Amino acid sequence: MYFTLFGIHIVHFTVWKEGSFPRAGIIQRDETPMEEQVAGRCRGCFSLADVMYFSKKGCEAVAEDEVTQRFSSEELLSWNLLSRTNANLHHTSWKLAAVWVTGILFRYCLLLPFRICLSVFSILLLVLATTVVGQFPNGRVKGWLSNQVQMVCATLGTRCLSGLVHFHNRENKPQKGGICVANHTSPLDVLVLASDGCYSLVGQVHGGLMGLIQKSCMQTSQHVLFERSEMKDRHLVRKRIREHIADKAKLPILIFPEGTCINNTSVMMFKKGSFEVGGTIHPVAIKYDPRFGDAFWNSTKHSIMTYAFNVLTSWAIVCNVWYLPPMVKEEEEDAVHFADRVKAVIAARAGMSVLPWDGGLKRKKIKESFKEEQQKKYCQIVIENGSVGNGNVC
Repeated sequence: MYFTLFGIHIVHFTVWKEGSFPRAGIIQRDETPMEEQVAGRCRGCFSLADVMYFSKKGCEAVAEDEVTQRFSSEELLSWNLLSRTNANLHHTSWKLAAVWVTGILFRYCLLLPFRICLSVFSILLLVLATTVVGQFPNGRVKGWLSNQVQMVCATLGTRCLSGLVHFHNRENKPQKGGICVANHTSPLDVLVLASDGCYSLVGQVHGGLMGLIQKSCMQTSQHVLFERSEMKDRHLVRKRIREHIADKAKLPILIFPEGTCINNTSVMMFKKGSFEVGGTIHPVAIKYDPRFGDAFWNSTKHSIMTYAFNVLTSWAIVCNVWYLPPMVKEEEEDAVHFADRVKAVIAARAGMSVLPWDGGLKRKKIKESFKEEQQKKYCQIVIENGSVGNGNVC
């Protein structure tokens, strides 16, 4: 066993429960495309052995699919002295337990009260300052004061969490009249980015504490908010985004095209709506260090207050932010391919995997169109092999 900063790597004293495995990598997947595996078995005819290919893929998905695990906290390779760790990993050591208890006392008795006081002060400052600034007539003075209030409160917010943010390539920071798109892990994404610049936000309407903060920000700057269930508002949102970016004097719009929080291990499908309005896209990659605290918000499992408590009792929030070169849609490139190109750039810079799946699968079942796509792909393989029309069966 050896120690690292805020973490303990367990080498000799680790015991796995019988029949249990680490969560990641329990299946060695064959990444060969369907076209090569199916078409290569028996050319020119339909093969009953093709059933085994789909059966194997189904069993792999049941045992360990690559989608649902993105909606739960990232598994750590080393214990960071927080309560969250691998559920299958267990060992009793009084020395290790003593270090853990010491960490609990430090986090809950020293860090937590200080962070709560600073958080309350930051929220009160935001509400009061935006209320006062909101009474000013529209103009340069109001805009400057609004930007200063937002950046000061955002900076205080990151200090509440002992936040350490490393910004890279600031020369590529989003400019006015542009669209800033980033991968989405938690509401902290807004806090982190707002501490280094001001944005107009596009996102879902929240209630409770988040709703109070949203209403306060709306008093001094223009934001585009919508209900998740009201699809008709999406067309209005797209129209308002076009109007916003047409005015080069307005703040850049901040959008999270995934539409939901992902656990910072991958980047899932970007909704095409943000890429249909035109304008310049400023990609931003955000990568949190899970060794110091779990920044991911599982909104289907935890309320915003529970999430806030978990974050406030972590060691710190450490992350890297990369401002990437601006991108524009190429000629004859549709919004879907443009979104995929931006997503690939963000994932590559942050060192995350790229998944084609919709983040909305967190709350709803898979679309029938995805199943039909696989069926059409297989039918195309069979047709190209010439088995249709000649009755060949292998």
